[in-house]
Amino acid sequence: MRSGKSSMAAHFADQTCASGKRCLYVLFEESPAQAIRNMRSIGINLTRHVRSGLLQLEAWRPTQSGLEMHLLRIHKLAERYKPEVVIIDPVTNLMLGNTNEVHAMLMRLIDFLKTKQITAFFTALTQGSKALEHTDLRISSLIDTWLLVRDMELNGERNRCIYVLKSRGMAHSNQVREFVMTNKGIRLIPIYLGAGTVLTGSARLNQEARERAEETARQQEAKEKRKALEGKRKALEARVAALQAEYAEEEKLIMQSAEREQQRERVLARDIADMTRLRGSKQVRKGQGA
Repeated sequence: MRSGKSSMAAHFADQTCASGKRCLYVLFEESPAQAIRNMRSIGINLTRHVRSGLLQLEAWRPTQSGLEMHLLRIHKLAERYKPEVVIIDPVTNLMLGNTNEVHAMLMRLIDFLKTKQITAFFTALTQGSKALEHTDLRISSLIDTWLLVRDMELNGERNRCIYVLKSRGMAHSNQVREFVMTNKGIRLIPIYLGAGTVLTGSARLNQEARERAEETARQQEAKEKRKALEGKRKALEARVAALQAEYAEEEKLIMQSAEREQQRERVLARDIADMTRLRGSKQVRKGQGA
């Protein structure tokens, strides 16, 4: 199924060369110039790797020669160029003759690349009606890691998805990931679950929009509740302040009243003392006169 296999291959080539490794890229569908132009539209610049000598682009027509000649040319290029990665896009274009012959040729190629410790990246077209565990070339058992790129139709649209069908000898994810083509390359979309199902494309965007609206409504409601609570707090603080002021005023009046009472008692005590002295002195004078 046509879902971005060449873009994936170009990404692999770009990252290989970006890490300083040599890559042999064999094209069976388009010319080097066409491949470079097409990949530039998604932000992959293969020209710089060609100029640096890290990327060798070869474009052949499947009908240009027989299977044995294709195999021989790949062998000679690998021996001369000594790449660390070989990409063939796609191997299914070699299915021009007997399937058994194609299968045998690819087995020999894979054995050769493994012997040379060269990483191989093959792309292949599969029919939508075929079982996932089956390829037209019957080489699935020879492949260590198998990535399946396919279109998924949902809600009247087609979205690109990728997942690991198998990866021999290593742990791998079983998630189906949506990806999009951007002007900065292929971008994986984060897994998004809505109502217990994985959503892609516009369904994912609509669900995200609904949840953002719901979250905004919840935040607004919480904001209004906090505002109402703040109003109650201020009203309570104002009431407490008024009660404290009333208490302070009443306390002041009571203290003033107590102070006046104490003043009256002091005045009365002084008056009594003065009167006592006066009476005492009068009695003395009367005694002297007698």
